[in-house]
Amino acid sequence: MFYISLIPFIVLLIYDLKKSLHMAQQNLYNDDHRFLKWTMKDIRNFKTPLKCSLVVLITYLVLIIFKLEASVITSVYFFVVCLIILLIEIKENKNADTKIKLKVTARVKRLIFTNVILFVLLCVGLYFVKNVNIIYLCLFLYDMLLNFVIMISIIINKPAEKMVYLSYKTKAVNKLKAMNNLKVIGITGSYGKTSSKNILSDILNVKYNALPSPRNFNTPYGLIITVNNHLDKFDDILIAEMGAYKVGEIKDLCDLVKPKYGILTKIGTAHIEIFGSQENIQKGKFELIESLPSDGIGVLNGDDELQVNYKLKNDCKIVWIGIDNKDVDVRATDIKTSNKGTTFNVIFKGDKKKYEFTTRLLGYNNIYNILASLALSKEFGLSVDQMKKAVLGVKSVEHRLELRPAGNLTYIDDSYNSNPVGSKMALEVLKDMPGLRIVMTPGMVELGDKSYELNKKFGTYMKDSCDVVILVGEKITKPIKDGLKEVKFNDKNIYVVKSTKEAFALVKSLSNGKESYCLIENDLPDIYNE
Repeated sequence: MFYISLIPFIVLLIYDLKKSLHMAQQNLYNDDHRFLKWTMKDIRNFKTPLKCSLVVLITYLVLIIFKLEASVITSVYFFVVCLIILLIEIKENKNADTKIKLKVTARVKRLIFTNVILFVLLCVGLYFVKNVNIIYLCLFLYDMLLNFVIMISIIINKPAEKMVYLSYKTKAVNKLKAMNNLKVIGITGSYGKTSSKNILSDILNVKYNALPSPRNFNTPYGLIITVNNHLDKFDDILIAEMGAYKVGEIKDLCDLVKPKYGILTKIGTAHIEIFGSQENIQKGKFELIESLPSDGIGVLNGDDELQVNYKLKNDCKIVWIGIDNKDVDVRATDIKTSNKGTTFNVIFKGDKKKYEFTTRLLGYNNIYNILASLALSKEFGLSVDQMKKAVLGVKSVEHRLELRPAGNLTYIDDSYNSNPVGSKMALEVLKDMPGLRIVMTPGMVELGDKSYELNKKFGTYMKDSCDVVILVGEKITKPIKDGLKEVKFNDKNIYVVKSTKEAFALVKSLSNGKESYCLIENDLPDIYNE
């Protein structure tokens, strides 16, 4: 009976292990204690399976304390409650929106192996325990504390992970050294990195073989994979996207790929909760420009005060871009947005002529990204005609103000990691659209102690930009709702739903065959599910 009672527990343990690994992966394997912080927050939420597990723990503690030994009854009880908890978890997971699936990488496999070893050691220890209730109690505790077991596994695996990392890093460094003629461009910023990278790649590929780092491969591992698996001898240019969560990380990426050219998109408040302060973000992002050689070229945004006011510790050439600031090297004017795209004029310093550009992309952020790409493309010898043709053909980046038609309803998909400046610009794009205008959002995250203030402002900006607001998650969107109330947005046109699945169904119902545009502003990863 004892062994039969373990069947649903083993299934539950495997199921929970997958969930824990998934959350550990989304929290960067506990880098800067991110997984620990998420786990503590999850415990505070006190979800249904956890409540059931606590009841079970209390039951077995009572049995042990009062020395009540009824192995058949307790075994049946263990079997039943494990089965109930498993069914509850499966049901909850089925109703939840899984946006990013667990990627079973080599690192995840190593974590699984370490975790199995730890469980086997526990079982060996429990083999010598005679009290069945104590065995059940320990097994329950193991499952309940699985996130902490994963953290222990991460610590145990650190030496092995370091060795794996160094071997791949050495291979990448040697490959880059062998490619003497390769030009490396680094791109960083609080937001707009991936869009800027893809736009630059589309333009430079008119004349060169330019390789952008795939997707959001902007970490040391990501760039190492890019160099080892994607870069080949026919590539003239490597465009390396560089992300960071703390000061020093951009510098490490620069030491790895050694860029001669750099683009700093914009400095904002994204990840301020992790960086610690605006000053740290500014310092961290400028590590790219300050790592460039003296004959290198950096592209900076003249409309960004945090870039203009920064005292740069480098004597490399700086090219300034801008829209509002007239004293820049490459400037956009006469910007006109429609549901077809954007047209604008470009002025190059020293050239009195205005050049008209057209792009399918939307939003001022993309204009800045195009300007930065034009600034570097000019340095790489592209003609204006080549640039104009390339800009016209630039493709939308997935989930970044991407137009997705669905009959009379068009989604403006801006669901990738929303930020205060980008969200405001996205609302400006929606404002210019005809028909019914809908905003669907769960708000912005990783804004630290500014989270309430900035999300509330986001709510106030919606007043003149949309007709309907759909808020995903009651707790997380409260600041937005407060902002909407402050500007007296019509309560009847504010909807609060529990999931994006429910939100999409509501959008279709509201559009009901009419010409409609729905802005999807941010789509939180699974670690933020309420």
